[in-house]
Amino acid sequence: MRRVLIGAVLMYLGPSEHGTPRFVRRGRRFSRISTLQFSLWVFVFAAIFLLYFIFFGLTMLSTDENHEIEESADISVKVESSRTDGASKHRRKYTSCDVPLKESVDYFKEPREVMNFTQFSLEYIDQEEKLPTSDIYEPRFGGHPTLEEREQSFYAVNQTLHCGFVNGPPGSSSTGFDLDMKDKAYMKDCKVAVSSCIFGSSDFLRRPTSRKISDYSKKNVCFVMFVDEESLAKISSEGHFPDDTGHIGLWRIVIVKNLPYADMRRTGKVPKLLSHRLFPSSWYSIWVDSKMRLNTDPMQIIEYFLWRAKSEYAISNHYDRHCVWEEVLQNKRLNKYNHTVIDEQFTFYQSDGLTKFDSSDPNTPLPSYVPEGSFIVRAHTPISNLFSCLWFNEVDRFTSRDQLSFAYTFLKLRRMNPDRPFYLNMFKDCERRALAKLFRHRAELSPPVT
Repeated sequence: MRRVLIGAVLMYLGPSEHGTPRFVRRGRRFSRISTLQFSLWVFVFAAIFLLYFIFFGLTMLSTDENHEIEESADISVKVESSRTDGASKHRRKYTSCDVPLKESVDYFKEPREVMNFTQFSLEYIDQEEKLPTSDIYEPRFGGHPTLEEREQSFYAVNQTLHCGFVNGPPGSSSTGFDLDMKDKAYMKDCKVAVSSCIFGSSDFLRRPTSRKISDYSKKNVCFVMFVDEESLAKISSEGHFPDDTGHIGLWRIVIVKNLPYADMRRTGKVPKLLSHRLFPSSWYSIWVDSKMRLNTDPMQIIEYFLWRAKSEYAISNHYDRHCVWEEVLQNKRLNKYNHTVIDEQFTFYQSDGLTKFDSSDPNTPLPSYVPEGSFIVRAHTPISNLFSCLWFNEVDRFTSRDQLSFAYTFLKLRRMNPDRPFYLNMFKDCERRALAKLFRHRAELSPPVT
């Protein structure tokens, strides 16, 4: 390009067919050149030099940009090399692993061992009276348990405890999570339930993979998706409409009105942790987070994680973190919740005996103190139901980040009931990934302003 431009200039300035330089001949005829012709030649020269400088300018700019990219790459390498191991782990790819499920559910039979779990009677407080010594009283979905009531509730004995769905004195308005009577009647008859929820339009509707679900489960398992009206409107705008029976695919859509919390994450813990309250006649339940699509038959899941493992509660360990100390730092680093409230919760747990996870300790009761709570399998036994109530009460009292309160709740329940075992199966995260396809949330819910 450079030679072409220079050649054009020299050709213009070079000799004419008469042997004399063109600029000399044109100088002799200068007087005959009109103003318009002169302007035209000036424009031609200007255009030639403009093209010349544009070409070399782009070349220089390209060189500079490449240099900047190389510098950025060098800086990136330095930053990456200076990051902590935790950040490096975050970039790892996590995969599924083999889960040896039974091929058919047609001949499944509930083992007798499930009847040997700890037995006692649980009742739930569904209404509170205003305390005569209190001038200010506001009904709350979780109620107002005292510290003494909270402490006593950890004993696996016949008792009546706070476990959500608590209303105020007669005449008070509902504290939330209101359901249609038809939906309540449907849920009351469920013996095995698979549930999920979408609140605040935070996710797409992901239907269980129908071809992976047996005819038996399609007939005998309730698949319930809890949604608020905002989420249902968003789902409908994307072309998903409930049929005459209220179903979209296998999901029975259950609309929740009067949400009990402004924090959508905390509201989501109601169906996640209190399935025994929502499905009062159920024997088993499976929780599937809305960011997951179930690809496995529910009865195969129950057989593998509960019956075969002789457990009454199953949840996977976290894919990256195993100590509550790490989880606290991560929540604060990512601003998942108000730091002051996290510190208050963490300080209280430490004062009540929470210790760091030690993988080298042979007496450590769990393979991890941090769960990946997006997938939970439960038998609705008394102590499993008690654990769920206690865990929910911690979420109600402190932060909605349930991974912060899981280990404390489990360890305290175990410590206070040494002769009444709770059979919790914490399985590998790769097994969770084999059972359901994981997606990203449509939108991350903002932490509450407190």
